[in-house]
Amino acid sequence: MTPRLSEDAQLLTIFIGESDKWRGRPLYAAILEMLKAEKIAGATVLRGVAGFGAHSLIHTASILRLSEDLPLCIQVVDAPEKIAHVIDLVAPMVTEGLVMVEDTHVIKYTHRYLNPLPADRFMDEVMTRDVVALLPTMPVVDAWQKMLDTLLKALPVVDQDGAVVGMLTDEDLLERAGLQQRLSVAERLDAAFLKDEIERLRSSPLTVAEVMSKPAITVRAKDSLGVAASRMAKAGIKRLPVVDDNNRLVGMLSRVDVLRLVAEKEARKMTAPLGAATSVQDVMSPSIPVVRQEDDLGIIVDTLLDSGSHRVIVVDEKGNAVGLISDSDVVARIQPSERHGVLTALRGRAKTPASKVTAGALMSPGVLTARRETPLVDAVKMMMSPKRKWLVVVDEKNHPLGLVDRHILLRAISLG
Repeated sequence: MTPRLSEDAQLLTIFIGESDKWRGRPLYAAILEMLKAEKIAGATVLRGVAGFGAHSLIHTASILRLSEDLPLCIQVVDAPEKIAHVIDLVAPMVTEGLVMVEDTHVIKYTHRYLNPLPADRFMDEVMTRDVVALLPTMPVVDAWQKMLDTLLKALPVVDQDGAVVGMLTDEDLLERAGLQQRLSVAERLDAAFLKDEIERLRSSPLTVAEVMSKPAITVRAKDSLGVAASRMAKAGIKRLPVVDDNNRLVGMLSRVDVLRLVAEKEARKMTAPLGAATSVQDVMSPSIPVVRQEDDLGIIVDTLLDSGSHRVIVVDEKGNAVGLISDSDVVARIQPSERHGVLTALRGRAKTPASKVTAGALMSPGVLTARRETPLVDAVKMMMSPKRKWLVVVDEKNHPLGLVDRHILLRAISLG
């Protein structure tokens, strides 16, 4: 499988004549065949209407001079190391002409063979219209209570006219309002613990306006789903406010909404071009936070912090993936007397309290796995059906090779 084209690439341009030959065949055709054999991402041949070369002869495509040797331009984009290899092969073939190379930045590299995203749909066709919003003057404790009630980790903030002025996330409250844990952790804690947290926030003088993220990233109702999905993927956000022409909130789009539309849509079955991201191995993250079943609480917390992730994979003595542990699992499944210390440790502010609990006891057994050749659309369907956030890519022996999450899938289908 050819690796997908990265953002930093090189552009190879070859100028030749239409009548140039290589071993009795048109030179441009011979070059294209060579490029395909070398598994280059792609190449394009352009035919000029006029030009002159080393002999200073002017060639045109006028009706009276169609037999002249018109200029041809072959353009190739690929990774620098592949371009360097191709130049060595092309140079002997071009006996008269010009070969040049320059650095380029790939904005998007995608293909219509898969097309899993119904990118032409208007936002007002797919957005959620029933939206929960916050006011900028609202105390942070009321905003947190609203998140707990709705189980929404990000809420839009609107002014008195309904215009979007920001977004408030549980991460904003963690960083700027002194909240002790994220929503996914808090929703699994007992009522007494939550009551203490709410009382702590109640004493805060901060308002939503003082801790929210601003300006908010938004999309207009008349924009396409493709625009919205690309915006979410680039910004790494899970929820996107939809506004009218006056910036008034009219709906919301979530990452799950986009992936659900992909899962419901049948992809066209065509032969994938070289360089296309077609399977999970093309997009997976090779960074795999792993703990063993017998590892203790300290190792689990350290692995979570070192990886910057909210989940770790648990493997058995053979290296097989057997379970997952999230930070919310850690907090919810330990003894209540240990929770405050663990919450502090998970935020990197203290050493993990001593505990004999093991990963095997804390994990959620059963891991959603897929082989490396699993198509991207199939991966989306797998993750949406049981509403999983992680997919572990495994080899033939069930050993973890990489991870795919919802953000990775959204980037793959929206940015190419």
